[in-house]
Amino acid sequence: MALDLRDEVCCSFVFYAVLLVLKMFGVAVLTGQLRLRRKAFANPEDALRHGGVKFCRRDEDVERCRRLHRNDLECILPFLFTGALYCLLEPAPATARLYFRAFFLARLAHTAAYLCALPAPARSLAYALGQLPCLSMALKILINVASYW
Repeated sequence: MALDLRDEVCCSFVFYAVLLVLKMFGVAVLTGQLRLRRKAFANPEDALRHGGVKFCRRDEDVERCRRLHRNDLECILPFLFTGALYCLLEPAPATARLYFRAFFLARLAHTAAYLCALPAPARSLAYALGQLPCLSMALKILINVASYW
């Protein structure tokens, strides 16, 4: 069986997956813009181009964006893989949509909490809430696969 864009579950997954990828692109662009505005470059050749080696330095806001981006990679990439496999199980469309939407909204909340430096436990709560649908999908995949052994 393949992913079928005529399938409601598949369409829902693709919709939220693309939104998440766009969100990641946005964070990457924001990181680059902050580097330019703060003159805080990671590489000497970039610093030389923008004023000198003295600008090869760290900036806390740039680092915050980098940590957010790394966390996105750690969470969104596994969601993309798990979500695609989950679609192959032909789940109930309402359940699948709930999982995909919950993960997406949790990642948006996590992004806002990270960028706005919201007090704890806002970011941790958003992270945990996003992991719940992923864990549930992963368990359903494992149970389904194990039934063939």
